[in-house]
Amino acid sequence: MEIARRIRAQSISLVEVVEAHLAKIERLNPILNAFVHVDQERVRREARAAESAVAGGKILGSLHGVPVSIKSSFEVAGMRCESGTRLRGDFIATQDAPLIARLRNAGAIVLGVTNTPELLMAWETDNLLYGRTNSPWDLERTPGGSSGGEAAAIASGMSAGGVGSDGGGSIRVPAHFTGICGLKPTPGRIPATGHYPASGGPFALIGVVGPMARSVDDLKMLFEVMQGPDDGDACAAPVPLRWPSEDEIKKLRIGYFEDDGRTPVTAETRAAVRIAAHALQHTGFQVEPFRPEGLEEARLLWKKFFVKAGGMLIDPMFKGREHDVSPILDQFLDWSAEEQALTGESLLGAWIRRDALRAEFLKQMSEFPILLCPAAAIPAFRHGERSWEIDGKTVEYLDAWSYTEWFNLLGNPAAVVAVSHSSEGLPIGVQIVGRPWQEEQVLAVAAMVEKECMEWRVPPIH
Repeated sequence: MEIARRIRAQSISLVEVVEAHLAKIERLNPILNAFVHVDQERVRREARAAESAVAGGKILGSLHGVPVSIKSSFEVAGMRCESGTRLRGDFIATQDAPLIARLRNAGAIVLGVTNTPELLMAWETDNLLYGRTNSPWDLERTPGGSSGGEAAAIASGMSAGGVGSDGGGSIRVPAHFTGICGLKPTPGRIPATGHYPASGGPFALIGVVGPMARSVDDLKMLFEVMQGPDDGDACAAPVPLRWPSEDEIKKLRIGYFEDDGRTPVTAETRAAVRIAAHALQHTGFQVEPFRPEGLEEARLLWKKFFVKAGGMLIDPMFKGREHDVSPILDQFLDWSAEEQALTGESLLGAWIRRDALRAEFLKQMSEFPILLCPAAAIPAFRHGERSWEIDGKTVEYLDAWSYTEWFNLLGNPAAVVAVSHSSEGLPIGVQIVGRPWQEEQVLAVAAMVEKECMEWRVPPIH
C-alpha cells in the first residue's frame, strides 16, 4: 500500500522501485530459489510505460506500479506455467488468467513466476525442474508448499505481494512458515480460471486461489482487485464487495481452540493462539474457548478428495514417464495408494457426507462466526523431514497440516497472520476462519490481530 501511495503522490520513482526489486531478485534468488522465470526486459519496459502514465496523470488503478509475483501454476502471458513438473517443462502461457488480467488492469507489474512442488502436491517446495526453495529465515528449512516460492519471494522482499493457490493449506502454511499473511477464500470468490491443475469435480470444492503479502492491509488491496465472479470458475457467484464497520466486526463472537484433540501442536503454537485470543479480547471482542465438532471427519473426507482422488488423477499422467516423477510427488502417490480405493459409490457417498458435515459445521458457526486456531502443528521444518515429536507423540507429515485441511473440505475462508516466533526465531502464524463468502470479516479481524500483536519482522536473509 505504501509503494502504491508514494507512486501516486510521485514521491518515489516507479522505475526505481522496480529496479530495486529486480536487484534484490538478482542478489537473493540464487540463494533462495524462489523465482523460476523473470523477464527483466519486459518488466523494465512495463515500468517505463507505467511511469510515463503517472507523469501524464494517468493512474491505472490501486496497484499502479506495484511489483508482484505469481505462483507458476497460473497462466501469465509469456511466462512459464509448469507447476513444477517435467510433464509441462518449458510450457509458456499465451494469455493471462483472469485474476492476472485484473492485477494488470489495476496497474500491477508482474516481476515473474515462482517455484512450486511438482503438481502442487506437497507442503515443501522442491521438484526435478528447478530444485528446492529455501526459507529466508533458515536456508536449511522450507518456506512450505505448494506456494513456497511465492512465500519466500514476498517474505524476503523480492516481491511486494502476489498470488498463491490452496487445496490443503498451500497458501496458509507457507504464510505461517515465512511470517507473511495469506488468504484462502471461499471457492469461487476469486476465479481459479487459468490455474493448472484445473479445479474441477471434487477439487472445485477444496481448491482455491488467493493473495499473499506482508501485511493484512496489502491482502485487502489485492483481494479487492482479484475478487469477483468469472464464467470459467464452476463455483463463481456474484458476491458484492462489502467492508464491515468496526462496530459490526466487534459484534462477532470469536471461538478459539489451541489443538483439535488429536494432533498435538508445539507449546509455542499454543501460546500464539492464546496471544491472538487475548489481543482480540483486549480490543473488545467476546472471545471464548470453543472447539467445533466434526473436525476429524472433515480431515478424513479431505483425504478422500485430495490424497486419494488426487493420486487417481495424477498417477496415469506418468504412464511411460515414471522417471519424471519427483521424489516428493512419488511419496505422495505412495500415500495415495495406501488409502482405501474409491468407487463411484464411495466417492458419491463422501461427497454427500461432506455437504451434510458442512451444514452441521456452519450451524455451529452461527454461534461463533469467527474461529481462531493454529495454522499448523509446527513452525517451518527442515528439508526432507516427515515426522515430529510433540508432547511425546509422533506427528506424521499429513497430520501436521490438518489445521488447514478442514477448511478446504468445508469451504470456509481463512487467513493467516504472524503472531509470534519460536525459540529458534521461526515465525508462528495463527489462522482466522470465517463463514463462506465472508472474506471481508476474516480480513477485518486479521487486521486487528496484526495491529495488536505487531509481529512482522524482516527475515535474516533480505
